Amino acid sequence: MRFFICGSALRGQPDHKNLGDAKFLGEARTAPRYRLHSVRDQHPGIYEVDSGGISIVGELYEFTPEQHERLLESEPPDLYEAPIVLDDGSSVSAMIYPRSLIVERGFEDISEYGGWAAFKGSPGS
Repeated sequence: MRFFICGSALRGQPDHKNLGDAKFLGEARTAPRYRLHSVRDQHPGIYEVDSGGISIVGELYEFTPEQHERLLESEPPDLYEAPIVLDDGSSVSAMIYPRSLIVERGFEDISEYGGWAAFKGSPGS
């Protein structure tokens, strides 16, 4: 299965090891219909919006069923798997964060960075 990664499991990020030997398919971007937030400065929370969305930078991987299961077991609380649309119009799985929890908990909108790695590499992050 193809899976979009856009947070702490990206290459060069601390949780990349959670992907094991999943096959890296290349860099990818979502269609411009998502918002990106920092969840406790530990991982991103993304969700789909009707307007005002951005294209989020990430990576595409191919998982075996076992790799997929291990990834899901390693994900932080409240994330759930859902389909997202890439900029080429194809749909893949990704981890989404409930918009209601982002609003309720006031997690910072970091959409202007375009991706988790850019946010983590910025001064003051």
